Amino acid sequence: MPETEPWEYWLYIPNDPRAVTVSRRTLRLILTVHGLIRLADTAELLATELVSNAVRHTKGPAALRVRWSAGVLRIGAWDADPEPPGPPGKLEQLSEAEEGRGLALVRACSDLWGWQPLSRFGNRGKYVWCELAAA
Repeated sequence: MPETEPWEYWLYIPNDPRAVTVSRRTLRLILTVHGLIRLADTAELLATELVSNAVRHTKGPAALRVRWSAGVLRIGAWDADPEPPGPPGKLEQLSEAEEGRGLALVRACSDLWGWQPLSRFGNRGKYVWCELAAA
């Protein structure tokens, strides 16, 4: 049974493609210990897309944030690039594309998503997030 008390984790990651796998596995472990394994497959997909974008399109550090509050799981990735993410394409138009599907998948698979400017440890950047309701 999922916990009713809110919790939050931050995982700081280097600008390294291997950080995507580390983030995905860490997220699954967090959801398992908190009784939210039923959200793990979709949450892993969403985190993979968000962290991949943070690592692939920036040169600085990044972070994965996972938060549970009021029956909603929020997954987000912070990166050191203050530029807003490009608008997500339509998923049906991207089915053959090799790249550029990330935010379209996030929009299609989450209940809500967005971004905001966010500075961390003196680094200007942005935070791209999405939410999954437990129900």
